[in-house]
Amino acid sequence: MSSPAPRTINVAVVGAGAIGRGWASLCAAHGWSTALFDIDSRAIDSALGEVRRRVGALVKLKRADTAVAERGLSHLRVGRSQLQACHDADWVIEAVTEDLALKQRLFENLDRVAPPDAILSSCSSGLAMTAIGARCRDQTRLVVAHPLNPPELIPLVEVVPGKFTSSATVETIREWLRELGRIPVVLKREVPGNVVGRIAAAVYRECIDLVLTGVIDVDDIDRAVSLGPSLGWASAGPHLTYHLGAGEAGLGAFLQHLLQSFEVWWGSLAAWTKLEPEQVRALTALVERTYGNQLERISESRDRRLASILQALESARKH
Repeated sequence: MSSPAPRTINVAVVGAGAIGRGWASLCAAHGWSTALFDIDSRAIDSALGEVRRRVGALVKLKRADTAVAERGLSHLRVGRSQLQACHDADWVIEAVTEDLALKQRLFENLDRVAPPDAILSSCSSGLAMTAIGARCRDQTRLVVAHPLNPPELIPLVEVVPGKFTSSATVETIREWLRELGRIPVVLKREVPGNVVGRIAAAVYRECIDLVLTGVIDVDDIDRAVSLGPSLGWASAGPHLTYHLGAGEAGLGAFLQHLLQSFEVWWGSLAAWTKLEPEQVRALTALVERTYGNQLERISESRDRRLASILQALESARKH
């Protein structure tokens, strides 16, 4: 007996920026029927070609099956209105600018035009779903599903329910994300910046401070993070890394030996909460001077490294 064909979910992506294109690429690469909508017709026109390119890149990187991806691309379409894009959707993914008022207006409209049993998710990196969906009639079907960039490669997705999100919505989103090869993590409550954003903001503030105070150059701090703690955290995460660091004695012994040093370092970490305009200009100039006009080449190289890391991690989990 032949195995049943994989299930196809009808997805509507509202917002054709970098994140929206990533979601559309991911869904299409898995053979799902995907509609893409943006109020900016120019963004849509360029988005279709970009989605096809990204799906092709996933196939080349062996992150997608050729036949499945071709099927998904054959069902990729543009919605000329929110209603046309969303009318038959099982899942509507909002991927517009991080602006609370804009998202509130959009969700109020999506609540009307999407099927009543469709799940409506936001890609918000830090706004609360409870606030975003405050004007919606049915808030039980609303949830944040925040990916990292590029969404079609990095598997982690933060799932953040609002105060009125149903457990069924959370479980369905988790199931769909797993079918897309994502790894969902569910937050127990809403916090500004979610979890990933807060960690990234803390680390990036220190990286900025170290560069602007002349401790290290831009390219060396990027190497220090990507080949230092990030490499270890990719396989274990901070708690487990330190728990393993003391051997059989575990985290308690690790903290006993190094907590005093950590407390000294914490006391000297950057604590500012705002970058002044001249600092923004200085940082931008340093980064542009370091990486220049090489973004396409660097982006492709980054994607190859990501795919290789993911393949290695997946292979290790199987053994």
